[in-house]
Amino acid sequence: MPSDPRPPEHSLESSFAEELRAVRPDLVPAFHRALPGARAAVLARLWRSLRFEQLPGAEGHRLDGPDLRGYEVGAPKDEFTVQADGRTFTDPAALVTALGLVGGAGFAAEVAHSTASLALSRAGAADASGKAGPAGTADAATPPRGTGLVGQEQSVVDGHPYHPCCRSRPGFTVADQLAYAPEHRPVVPLGLVPLPPSACAVVGDWPEALRDGRGRLLLPAHPWQLREVLPGLGFPAAEGSLTADPLMALRTLAPVDGGPHLKTALSLRMTSSVRDISGSSVRNSGALSALLTAVTERLGGALVITRNLAAASALTGPRCGSLTGPGREFSAELAVLVRESPEVHAGPGERVLPLGAISAVSGDPVAWLGGLARLAWPPLLRLLSWGVALEAHGQNLLVVLDQRDRPLRLVYRDLADVRISPLRLAGIGVHPGGLAGHVLEDDPARLRRKLTGSLLGGGFSSLVSQLGLGSRGLEDELWAAVADAARSAAAVLTPEDRRALLEQPLPVKALSRMRLEGQPPGDQWTLLPNPLAAAPGGKSSQ
Repeated sequence: MPSDPRPPEHSLESSFAEELRAVRPDLVPAFHRALPGARAAVLARLWRSLRFEQLPGAEGHRLDGPDLRGYEVGAPKDEFTVQADGRTFTDPAALVTALGLVGGAGFAAEVAHSTASLALSRAGAADASGKAGPAGTADAATPPRGTGLVGQEQSVVDGHPYHPCCRSRPGFTVADQLAYAPEHRPVVPLGLVPLPPSACAVVGDWPEALRDGRGRLLLPAHPWQLREVLPGLGFPAAEGSLTADPLMALRTLAPVDGGPHLKTALSLRMTSSVRDISGSSVRNSGALSALLTAVTERLGGALVITRNLAAASALTGPRCGSLTGPGREFSAELAVLVRESPEVHAGPGERVLPLGAISAVSGDPVAWLGGLARLAWPPLLRLLSWGVALEAHGQNLLVVLDQRDRPLRLVYRDLADVRISPLRLAGIGVHPGGLAGHVLEDDPARLRRKLTGSLLGGGFSSLVSQLGLGSRGLEDELWAAVADAARSAAAVLTPEDRRALLEQPLPVKALSRMRLEGQPPGDQWTLLPNPLAAAPGGKSSQ
């Protein structure tokens, strides 16, 4: 018997059930049914972290669990156990607490929240689809809710494939999750905050639809932000609203009437990051979009970006809420990015969906993934050689499919975490004028891990795990197809970059270690076995 029972009256899961009983009593039975699978899914992610991230405080314990590989996604069933010092655990938060991880108290709370939220997500998805049990991600061939991008994105129920905090949303009540989280398929009313142009910093051409006709700009704000954050900062109340569908990123929404997508500020932590919009993101938005558009045009259409059309931030003074006077600064709490919808890059009969929304494909999965790999590696490695490293994980990188669901070309969105090397770009006659801050990076190792950690350690890894269906033989075939395409495309790289891609261990973010209190700020990294080196014909230097 597992040895980690938690008194129901003291558990976060019970608190969720009580809140759910007040707002959606019909979902309570489904929530309880979903809890074992949610615990298993989060525990599998935690076990991956314990195996590969060198979490401080874990090294003194005897740990044993399933033989997960570094690229494996979650737990497909309701049963997943980990043994620690002779005790058997099914509850991931209880395991974190028992291990006494250094700085792990807050992490345990986030893991508990992730587990309960994931059960709620699965319960809501089962209710929406009419099917019981865990809900997965979209089938590229038979999407559960039409062929539109919104439906595909909202079909992603489990969140980040590798992070134990995949559904952690502290600060959201159960009612908030039902009202705002994409997997529950709500329509969200974004409040329109009116500000005079003198109280805003604007980059690009601000849309006429977001002006009030009296000279004021209307800044879309998430309703949670309107309720919890903005009243204390002295901003005016919203006047009117704009209805929109939340996408995978939750705070990025697609207006129901069409048009550009809106990335809003949301001052709470989801997964790993607080989702404000920094001043540098607003300042860089136009210049970064223009530079990336010009550079990707050299790829002949193999990859396009969704342009930032405009950005705006409220201006604050030395004290929050002061919109006039000297020393004004960009507000991270009231800001918005307006960017193209990826669907503008799909032609008649085509559709576009994120890699993270694919769990099954039509026909031979090895042939399909090989086609995607031959499509993805050449432009992304060419960009790296030029000095542009995209964070091409399953949420940012999208694929355009033809009527037979064959990959045609790629679309990249969300430019904030791109890295640009002025030194490398100078080699092709491009100079990143107007850019500043964290997007500028000349260190070759940091450029490489930005791309490979996201594309290989995220996008392709999760696809191999999903399409492999637990068969090691099929997974090996899928990796061989990815590796063949990478080797063919890697000729454009420097010898150092080529060895790092094809032979050396794979750097990926240490997702759990980053959530432990007392750790250095910013991204931290760990190393996984490189699946390209392990594939037939590979050469490992591990």
